[in-house]
Amino acid sequence: MTENFLIVTQKINCKNEILELTNQRVIFWESQNSLILSDLHIGKSAHFQKSGIPIPSNILTTDLKRLAQLIHHFKANQLIIVGDLFHAEYNKDLDEFKSWLTQFNTLNIKLIKGNHDRLSDKVYQQFNIEVFNKKYTQNLLQFVHDFDKIEEEYFVISGHTHPGVFIKGKGKQRIKLPCYQVTKQQLILPAFSLFTGLNTKNAPENCKNYCFTNDGIFEV
Repeated sequence: MTENFLIVTQKINCKNEILELTNQRVIFWESQNSLILSDLHIGKSAHFQKSGIPIPSNILTTDLKRLAQLIHHFKANQLIIVGDLFHAEYNKDLDEFKSWLTQFNTLNIKLIKGNHDRLSDKVYQQFNIEVFNKKYTQNLLQFVHDFDKIEEEYFVISGHTHPGVFIKGKGKQRIKLPCYQVTKQQLILPAFSLFTGLNTKNAPENCKNYCFTNDGIFEV
């Protein structure tokens, strides 16, 4: 039986473009029929396993099941991946990704290279991925992996930092949750892969944190 993941959404307006945040770590861009995501780090679990670290082998499988469900749910025909699609050298995780891709023959993939995307151009061509070395711009939205500076005319969407926040409850209870960090001209995506840490420091000034769990999205 195929596992289904609950999908909850919240819409925000950025440069007159409606972006639909989800609790599954992707954004749906309706006008472009695209999913926007970052930091899948495909190959990370196999990389650690190769070094003798006992990482569960189903991490990538779970991430790809979530992504497949999101593609079908939104009927998306394009992925805009804001860096770190891959993690390290070519390993068995990439073979799993290649097999997974065969179910999406018409899916267009754009990758804005991240610091971990160091594979050869030949590999990207094998996966039929359109690569942008530094940034990609469309409809006043600018996509980069590691945010550098604001160009006034654009709204910038980036990844890289794996943003998260601490939520404090009664009785000194604390929980760390992933989030989208949003300012007037910038949005930082949460890492899509569940096999990543959370950075609760260095948030942009005056940002809204859209946190999420499996069940919903809320602002803190």
